[in-house]
Amino acid sequence: MHILLTTDRLILRRFTEADAEPLYQLDNDPEVMRWINGGTPTPREVIEDDMLPGFCRYDEANPAYGFWAAIERRSGAFVGWLCYRRSGERLDEAILGYRFVRSFWGRGYATEGARALLRLGFVELGVRRVVASTYEHNAASRRVMEKLGMALVRCFRITPQDMMDSDTSHSTSLEVWDGDEVEYAITRAAWAQRAERDTPPAN
Repeated sequence: MHILLTTDRLILRRFTEADAEPLYQLDNDPEVMRWINGGTPTPREVIEDDMLPGFCRYDEANPAYGFWAAIERRSGAFVGWLCYRRSGERLDEAILGYRFVRSFWGRGYATEGARALLRLGFVELGVRRVVASTYEHNAASRRVMEKLGMALVRCFRITPQDMMDSDTSHSTSLEVWDGDEVEYAITRAAWAQRAERDTPPAN
């Protein structure tokens, strides 16, 4: 099992073929998918033939990037996933993403896992800026970004091509949301300043 890192309550590990069922259950919860694809169910064959193989792939030259299954350390339960990916040609910028099982919402797992990925990127991977985006009405996702110290930097409209190109969701319609996506970001300098402020003084 390829483990990237552990936190107080989570293990972040590589996806395997055995994760097809929990990933299928995650993407077929209409509340989980409400602000992602309008709650559209994801067929099992899409999970098994397209999404999961993509989640399992990684760049051998940059193995810390990619998709990571989030596992609860206490129970061994699949609680969701996080991703940390290169931002196009910008080698010093990363894209953060996450999706969690509804029964684990409200426990701070997304914030805990994402905070660990931010630290990994800024301290060990040479990342200078991290961005994340969500639909404007997805208040829970926006709260996670704000807890991480990320700030709103822009609003934009997704296009039908964006929906077609998505490798993290399935949609049966190319109808674009009647609303904006919001992008948040944090720089290494801002993260370091926040980390220093939140570190308790030595005894």
